Amino acid sequence: MGGLVGRANLGGTVAEVVRPEKCVVAVDGPSGSGKSTVSRRLATRIDGVYLDTGAMYRAVTWAVLQAGVDLADADAIAKIALETELSIGTDPAAPHFAANGINVDEPIRGTEVTQAVSAVAAVPAVRKQLVALQQAIIGAHPRIVVEGRDIASVVAPDADLKVYLTASSAARAQRRSAEAATDVAATEADLARRDKLDSTRTVDPLRLADDAIEVDTTGIGIDEVVTYLLNLLNSKVSSS
Repeated sequence: MGGLVGRANLGGTVAEVVRPEKCVVAVDGPSGSGKSTVSRRLATRIDGVYLDTGAMYRAVTWAVLQAGVDLADADAIAKIALETELSIGTDPAAPHFAANGINVDEPIRGTEVTQAVSAVAAVPAVRKQLVALQQAIIGAHPRIVVEGRDIASVVAPDADLKVYLTASSAARAQRRSAEAATDVAATEADLARRDKLDSTRTVDPLRLADDAIEVDTTGIGIDEVVTYLLNLLNSKVSSS
């Protein structure tokens, strides 16, 4: 899919159309596809909250690294995950994360955590624990946009809208290197490494869910993507 296809101009706003009792949007995709920015803006537009599940795995990874645990020791990683108390802010304008009372918003985006998070996220016990927490958070909010890698397939299979955002490897690398002020080639190589790890892990791999809509964000502005998703959401809930 090259860019956005089949745009709808349905009129009205999503807040007027979405059924009031519940609205869950699942946004999956690889790093650099625009998930975070799109998801936060979409959550604001539907007057909902936002959950970054990837940051949850990063927070646990930070705790694992702080404990000096061997990344090959799945049992030790699972123990740290179980003992780590996460505080999760779901305001799309200012999401925040804390682990054991320590604000980790900045360190979880650092190189060390980025290099280790796929290994930690691949541990079945960690995934089981965090998926249960994610589902509890979803259940506690009437309107929520959830982003990650297994939302449509595992975390929220009954979501009102399931979207898989993607982009060319070059576009993804450019975005990430601009955010982190890193070398583009090195960033692209690291993204390819993480893609392979995340898509080939045994439990809950990164994949396009059968009923998800794939959206290629290469060369497409964020506002256009958000508007497109709003129209899709309106269309789905109006016909349900």
